[in-house]
Amino acid sequence: NNSRELCPVLALFLAYTGAPTPAVATPAVATPAVATPTMTKEDLNSTEATPATLKPSSSSPRTPGTPRAPELSGPRPTPVTDVAALCVCDLLPAQCDVNCCCDPDCSTVDFSVFSACSVSLVTGDGQFCSQKAAVYSMNLTADPPHRVFRLTDQINPSAFCVHISNYKSALSFANPEVPDENNFDRLMQASGGFTLSVESDVPSTAPSDAPQPTKYEYGVPLQTAGASSGSFLSLPSPLTSSLCTDENPAAFLVSQAFECSRRVDMEECEGMEALSMAHYSSPAILRVRVSIKIQSVMYRSLNHTLTRLEGHGVLRPSLVSAGQDRLCSNVVLEVKYSLLYTATGQIREASLSLVLGTFSSTVTLLQQKFEIHFIQHGGKPVPRSGNPGYRVGLPLAAGFQPQNGYPLFESTANRHGQFTVLRSAGAQDCLASEGLRDPVLFGYNVQSGCQLRLTGAIPCGLLAQKIQGLLRGQAFPDYVAAFGNSRAQDVQDWVPVRYITHSSNVKGPCQLPVALGIEVKWTKYGSLMNPQARIVNVTAQLFSIPEPPPGPERTVVISTTVTFVDVSAPAEAGFRAPPTINARLPFSFFFPFV
Repeated sequence: NNSRELCPVLALFLAYTGAPTPAVATPAVATPAVATPTMTKEDLNSTEATPATLKPSSSSPRTPGTPRAPELSGPRPTPVTDVAALCVCDLLPAQCDVNCCCDPDCSTVDFSVFSACSVSLVTGDGQFCSQKAAVYSMNLTADPPHRVFRLTDQINPSAFCVHISNYKSALSFANPEVPDENNFDRLMQASGGFTLSVESDVPSTAPSDAPQPTKYEYGVPLQTAGASSGSFLSLPSPLTSSLCTDENPAAFLVSQAFECSRRVDMEECEGMEALSMAHYSSPAILRVRVSIKIQSVMYRSLNHTLTRLEGHGVLRPSLVSAGQDRLCSNVVLEVKYSLLYTATGQIREASLSLVLGTFSSTVTLLQQKFEIHFIQHGGKPVPRSGNPGYRVGLPLAAGFQPQNGYPLFESTANRHGQFTVLRSAGAQDCLASEGLRDPVLFGYNVQSGCQLRLTGAIPCGLLAQKIQGLLRGQAFPDYVAAFGNSRAQDVQDWVPVRYITHSSNVKGPCQLPVALGIEVKWTKYGSLMNPQARIVNVTAQLFSIPEPPPGPERTVVISTTVTFVDVSAPAEAGFRAPPTINARLPFSFFFPFV
């Protein structure tokens, strides 16, 4: 009987694999050619794989070399989440939580006093199409009330859901392997080690059609073409210790200076690139290819005397025997790059200044210095009026208020960009000396003036505008630098000019400005041993009078005054505050008296 029941299955298997079907006696009952298994709701929720429907093969038996049909996948892994054992409201260990119907620590007596279930539904991963759900409720009509627990199947109505999870590793979290002294080397090899730059494994052979930039922006590393220095111009610097790190790239317009130590070995003196002069002079800066030119080479002897070397070319480190001691000469001690750039961001020239020296076999740490500076091509140095405080006799630095709201520093060489006053001429004629002005010099009180002769009838408004232009000049400043070396970007170092207009008490149809008084208040800033002059307030007052009566010839006297006022507070000796003792006596210090 068993063989008769297995015959249809054996026939289906032989038909599927393509093997010849043996003759088997079967009863005369009409049976279908293929038995299709039925699928119930329990099968959908089961963790076992659903058997596939087998179809008879109509082709001839498989010949050698024909690919075999794909194998069916094994059973699905058993879920590791049991919703009946989950309880998110179980907070107290070994105690029954109030209204927590899934708490295993609660008894039937505890359930009888519950008013409701704080958590009524517990499910697993909501992305599955079908999953188990634990439903908790309270039957309060019963006597005594008791908990009702049901384990049901929940169907996900979403069209995008997970039907079968056949990736066993995703059903649980893998414990990471903690590095220790035994497995550190293996884990580092598995991770590929540590690298500072990411490079493609596949070299690009196709040339790029995009144009390469020829200009640098602020902070961009300087690219080089030297094989010994890598992709960027290196400027060694100390990182976590005083030892030199050669992976610090020099950035455009970022002037830097470092001093670090380098471990040296007398046996490796001639082979260390960091000690070689060619290591710092061979790279060529890209974007616009610029070779580094050696500007000067100084040699420092063991007694710290400097000698200029000329016409020796590129020197290499060499070992020299000096009696019982061995010396390593021509090693690099100091490196200084000077890069000349244009206003558009192109590097025009690159020069190198070196200091070579010698060290003995007793030296294990060699001190090296590295600097880089940027100089703008065609730029002229802006003269200052002090560093930092103003010096007596130097002009005040003026600033103007543009549309973007920041003051702009003007060069002292521009007479219209200064804080200027009217120049007094011998003829005392304002029209003859128009445009001739003198800068306001720090610490110098000035009084100047001229006469304006009026003939005929001139409109008062036009005359007032002309006189005001003579007093203020073509560009009256909005700001004055607080220090002699204040920079334009340091907005807090600029003092606004207060402009006040005074009118005459005698009312008239028109007022003519006739005097401009400028008062500059300054104070002593810093140490008493070397105080620095700092401007704290600037006030410009314009005084007006009524229009003079009409006549064939009228004369208007125009004057300008500049006064410097020292508002420094008297110096007071400062004493350090006495220390405070924050100590408390023990609680029982006065026992048994108190």
